[in-house]
Amino acid sequence: MNRTPQHAFDRVRAALCGEGALVAGVLSGTSADGIDVALTRLRMEGGELAAPELLRFETVPFAVPVHARLRAVLDGAPCTLGETARLSRDLGIAFGSAARALSQREGLRLDLVGSHGQTVWHHDGARAGDKATLQLGEGDHVAQAAGVPVACDFRQADLAAGGEGAPLSGLADATIFRALPRPAVILNLGGMANLTVLGSDGSVRGWDTGPANSLLDGLARRLLGEPFDRDGACAARGRVHTALVERMLAHPYFSQTLPKSTGRDTFGEAWIGQCLAQAAELGCSRPEDLCATAVEFLACTIAQDLARVSERDRIGELLVAGGGVHHRPWMQALERRIGCPVRSSGERGVNPDAREGLVFAVLAARCVLGIPSTRPEATRAAPGRVLGKLCWPG
Repeated sequence: MNRTPQHAFDRVRAALCGEGALVAGVLSGTSADGIDVALTRLRMEGGELAAPELLRFETVPFAVPVHARLRAVLDGAPCTLGETARLSRDLGIAFGSAARALSQREGLRLDLVGSHGQTVWHHDGARAGDKATLQLGEGDHVAQAAGVPVACDFRQADLAAGGEGAPLSGLADATIFRALPRPAVILNLGGMANLTVLGSDGSVRGWDTGPANSLLDGLARRLLGEPFDRDGACAARGRVHTALVERMLAHPYFSQTLPKSTGRDTFGEAWIGQCLAQAAELGCSRPEDLCATAVEFLACTIAQDLARVSERDRIGELLVAGGGVHHRPWMQALERRIGCPVRSSGERGVNPDAREGLVFAVLAARCVLGIPSTRPEATRAAPGRVLGKLCWPG
């Protein structure tokens, strides 16, 4: 039997163009709370990629030692080149193993993995020639652990083409939300918050509004001794400190031109410490008030950016995906701020927890098929670029 890389990817292409391929979208988001694995069935239909069929979704906890190392890096601890290399290897093994284990438990034959990896550094509005990004989770180790071909490292081609490299979700949302009437706006509430605007004219725009769960989870770890504020229970008991909201909104990121992207290097632990120092100056110290104020601030940043959507693409509802969809006070604050219904993407057929996994399954299929994904209005990248690199398990 021919076991060359060409043969392996030809088989995946044939499946995508035929009865369908089983593609796993795998990632660890900015919150780094586990490995998201979305098992999907993907196929070409009428000359284009059909909306993915989600077969199974699961968030797999990191092994405790790996998570401790990753958490330290994300929180700004010094990390040598050797430690970075080993962490990238071990994350790759973890991502591939998670995809393989879930497909085996479901009795499904995996054809392809789309692995985003774990972002540990991303430029935040750097000048055009200085933009760079780094995702750990080496693709060859993903492929070896999963036992199937892998498409990975999606951000680099977008950057090389003059783009922001993020958010990439908008580049797949037209496929994932194919059945959704246009115009439509999808909000993702992960570690960072990002918007996708699917225009009535077929256009796709996308950008990061700023921090999201990175702020709320950071406060929960510091103030509550918990990894997150479950369902927003603490925030629901607090009172909003308006002066602190206004102080936080003065950050220059929120007035940058669109599209824009950001990450923990701007809105990470150091920034959270600055926010807490500002809160102390203003006399806001109760944990529940700080959590409630953070929720109001985040709702304001999203509402401000929604106001920048053109009149023709104004929406009747906002669809929300990502972990933040389960935070009730946040959803209520959003609805109050934007003045239209705020609904889970699940009400429109897309599992809100699996949405980002679906994104990387779609981008992986496009990579194998050679279908371009870049859009200038989404990330600033020149059009016509295929995103991702291909790795073969051997």
